[in-house]
Amino acid sequence: MFKDKTYFISGASRGIGKAIALRLATSGANIIIASKSIAEQPKLEGTIFTAAEAIENAGGRALPIACDVRDEENIIDAVQKGAAHFGGIDGVINNASAISLTNTEQTTAKRFDLMYDINVRGTFLVTKHCLPFLKESRHAHILTLSPPLDMQVKWFKDSVAYTISKYNMTMLTLGWAAELQAYGIAANALWPATTIATAAINNLLGGDYLMKRSRKPEIVADAAHYILQQPPTTYTGQQLIDEAVLRQAGVTQFEHYSVVPGADLQKDLFLD
Repeated sequence: MFKDKTYFISGASRGIGKAIALRLATSGANIIIASKSIAEQPKLEGTIFTAAEAIENAGGRALPIACDVRDEENIIDAVQKGAAHFGGIDGVINNASAISLTNTEQTTAKRFDLMYDINVRGTFLVTKHCLPFLKESRHAHILTLSPPLDMQVKWFKDSVAYTISKYNMTMLTLGWAAELQAYGIAANALWPATTIATAAINNLLGGDYLMKRSRKPEIVADAAHYILQQPPTTYTGQQLIDEAVLRQAGVTQFEHYSVVPGADLQKDLFLD
């Protein structure tokens, strides 16, 4: 299914993006690693180069490209280089994201702009510039890491800027599902049922306490692996949750995904 297929993944140097890349690599996929991480940082382990090595060790082929999704010229360059190197693009995984769980007074203009430039504008432009290649694929998917839309005020009241930036990602994806249906291109949103043990959780949100109540990124990767196998003409326009996707795939055991087996898991944002 994935042999010789190529996936453009934003933010694939670490965390969920890297986990998805590695899962696809085990099935022989080609991965365009589009991320701005070219040097190790104290609290952010991993670069596009270490990710590329891991992907190739897992059985895939990798092309690491330094790409800041806030810069349209960077995106165009990465898409063109990746498509030329592998002979096309079959899927886009919009994973890159910025977070700030701050209220209106605490959200600076710089942080607001960062979330919109990466989460909304970056997602839009990455997808836009991949579209000519997706239209040429016979099994094209757009997969965006964003939550199901829920207009309850509780999701807006404490961090409205972040919430609407993530909801914008989902709305873009639902729009593409309808817009691109005629081309046989699927577009779905995927969100984890629980918090996921990533640098954002460790460094910004909950530290060791929340990390121990989280699942590993591999659960999202396994869900993405299943989604990308589905017929793009029919499996589209959905707001999916990782655990529900895997149950649909026949998975019944989830304990091995927990960072601490048996721990009381923390439900993710935007989910009741």
